[in-house]
Amino acid sequence: MMKPRVLLVDDDPDILDVLEITLSEDNYDITKAMDGEEALKIIRSKPIDLVLLDHNMPKMTGREVCMEIKKDILLRHIPILMVTGKGEVHDRVCGLEAGADDYIVKPFEPKELQARIRMTLKRSERDLDANPLTRLPGNISILGELSARIEGKMPFAVCYIDLNKFKSYNDIYGFEHGDDIIKETARILIRAVQETGQSSDFIGHIGGDDFVIITGIEAAERISQKVIADFDLSSPKFYNETDRANGYIMAKDRSGNQQRVPLVSVAIGIVTNEFRRIDHVAQVGEIGAELKAYAKSKEGSNYVRDKRKEDKI
Repeated sequence: MMKPRVLLVDDDPDILDVLEITLSEDNYDITKAMDGEEALKIIRSKPIDLVLLDHNMPKMTGREVCMEIKKDILLRHIPILMVTGKGEVHDRVCGLEAGADDYIVKPFEPKELQARIRMTLKRSERDLDANPLTRLPGNISILGELSARIEGKMPFAVCYIDLNKFKSYNDIYGFEHGDDIIKETARILIRAVQETGQSSDFIGHIGGDDFVIITGIEAAERISQKVIADFDLSSPKFYNETDRANGYIMAKDRSGNQQRVPLVSVAIGIVTNEFRRIDHVAQVGEIGAELKAYAKSKEGSNYVRDKRKEDKI
């Protein structure tokens, strides 16, 4: 079982050491940061399950760090336990208003700190609808996000993302290596949205090698192009030297015959309400499945955008 990943943030190295010793009994994977800017860099570069955050720090206060995390749709699920000084009621209120999930007052009792962290992690695990492999939001969150945009009558685009030839890769290289491709795909999607999308964009993991990005109409093709470029650059590294040089693997088809299977690529179907009225989530799914199947029928990585006013490609 994977250790919970806890980030400790405080500008006092002695307090960081005390916190690390206090939490050592619970077998956490501990990372430390000495200011808010360093904390944000860590949070944006590696998975974190909980942040223990001091309120008063140089460069960025705990409140400012908390607000940055909570306004980022890819990070806002991370629970934050704010640490404040004794009697500093204003700091506690500010922390909670900024989105902190709980707070603890210095000097704290070790047992209380341990209990609060365990409780916060349990609550987060129960409440977070996330894929266990990528930690991206799952189907409940995806449906909620789509419903909100449909009910709000907002213009939107939904990119349905699927991997081509992934089953054959799993059959030859094994599920552990297949999981590595899934995680790399998640990283590529996150990077594409961060670099070419908007802060309000949503990334979800439907399951297996199926993902979704919900964005604005103007950004959908730009994001898709970035995803394809980065995926095609990254995909060959998951093969051995021979398969990489050949550009294919040998795998059995459903009849048991050996055949050449191209390297894994990515197919994207883009659904928008630009040219047609969309009234319910099921409608988005139906159009997306059709477009994605059409994209998968082509060779290599590509995307298909729905510009139809009628239900014909």
